[in-house]
Amino acid sequence: MVAAWKSLRGRDGFSLREVACEAVQRTLLLAEIVRPGAPAVAIAAGVHGDEPAAPWALYSIVRDGLLDGSFGYRIWACTNPSGYALGTRANAEGTDINRSFGRGGQTPEARAIVTASRDRKFALTMDLHEDYEAEGFYCYESVLDGSPYLGPAVVQAVDDAALPVQDLHDAFELGYPPDSHHLRVIERGRVLPDARAEMAFSGHLPYSMYLLRSGAAPRSLTIESPSSRPWEDRIALHRIAVATALAGLRDISTASR
Repeated sequence: MVAAWKSLRGRDGFSLREVACEAVQRTLLLAEIVRPGAPAVAIAAGVHGDEPAAPWALYSIVRDGLLDGSFGYRIWACTNPSGYALGTRANAEGTDINRSFGRGGQTPEARAIVTASRDRKFALTMDLHEDYEAEGFYCYESVLDGSPYLGPAVVQAVDDAALPVQDLHDAFELGYPPDSHHLRVIERGRVLPDARAEMAFSGHLPYSMYLLRSGAAPRSLTIESPSSRPWEDRIALHRIAVATALAGLRDISTASR
């Protein structure tokens, strides 16, 4: 994966560097595409090491030029490299990085990302995942600024590609504690968290919620592809979702000018 990302060096506006993690011998790959004056979008993948399609989908999105040219980008290529190497959800120390972004970062990886993200603002943050219990695509979308949602167009694009969309219901495991229905609304292919209520409720922050709570981004989209599907389908679902979300964000940005 490192070699694949390094092969993209030399492209216009693209840079790649390794960010050191405190107290452990590992680094995180940080890619950036700088477009002066353009809003920035933050994208991450691979926070769970046993969800390998997400980081490879992100690489293919950048490689194939699917990122909308209206924005600049800050891209965390694989936020759990030790878990990726081990094939485990957690990092090498046995900690779920996706629940460690509170209080300045509670894992070496989260601290590195929090430190590198200080004083940065983003129009959107996206986090790419996989779900072993799902049979189809779904996403979590939080919006703080009251502007239109991106999710409906994403779900429609998945339908148009004849790929599966998850039918969600209260018994489906969505990572919420018991008796927390007030924190989210669910529908086919979409989970709509009450972002302000969730930020006050949750102490173990995922990457996207950290950016929302810190004021670094007004909206987030967490994309889930089903691990049960063929590799090509999982990659395709992420590519469709990211490209469609960026097109929708461009339209919202244009309309608000």
